[in-house]
Amino acid sequence: MAHITEIRSAINAADVAHQASREILETLVAAVTKTGIANVALTGGTVGILTLATLAEQPDLERLDLSKVHFWWGDERYVDSASAERNAVQARQALFQRVAVPEVNIHEFPATDDSDDLLNAKAMFLDRISRHFGSDIPVFDLVILGMGPDGHIASLFPGHEALAEEQVIVAEPNSPKLPAERLSLSYAVLNAAMKTVFVVSGIDKSDAFTQVHTDENCELPAAKINAIGETIWFVDQAAGSEFWSC
Repeated sequence: MAHITEIRSAINAADVAHQASREILETLVAAVTKTGIANVALTGGTVGILTLATLAEQPDLERLDLSKVHFWWGDERYVDSASAERNAVQARQALFQRVAVPEVNIHEFPATDDSDDLLNAKAMFLDRISRHFGSDIPVFDLVILGMGPDGHIASLFPGHEALAEEQVIVAEPNSPKLPAERLSLSYAVLNAAMKTVFVVSGIDKSDAFTQVHTDENCELPAAKINAIGETIWFVDQAAGSEFWSC
């Protein structure tokens, strides 16, 4: 399968969320139709959560049999399970409290009240993801990613390459962004996805976005992501302003 990268322009964050939610819906419908099941990794962040809220509002969402979709996350803050900082807590408010998804289909990363040690939490989740996918490197039908102003994706940060060799789950003990302890899917897993959708909004992302798409030697984490099939970037005018003016 050929690697395809596409950049789609959006007006603002709301338009990013709208366009991305339509792509997500169509991708998951196609995956369920083809194989009877779909696995998607969600992202947090302002535009990521807005995308989930917009997905919940799609008038034809009933086309997707949500009982056949398994929801995971690209990364998570290792904090208490009820913490508002957790991507999963925000996703429940934006999506899962508004649509009917079986609880067994929602696969959260462990929290501090599940395990009192980051490495133990990593081992717990590695066991769970291995039992579900039954392979060394899980293959997601869809991965949704945001990008930080520093070019980080999930909880894979610039300058933390020592963690890049992790095969499936990365335990980040010292994130540049608080909270310091995090769990993340690895580069190997992210790049094994059939499709990746980036949702990027804001002028503070403009420099990193330009580097990723103009510098062949770019070492930012976002530049290292290339899905097996399609990688689609939904980027608003602010985030793409420098790139499009080149």
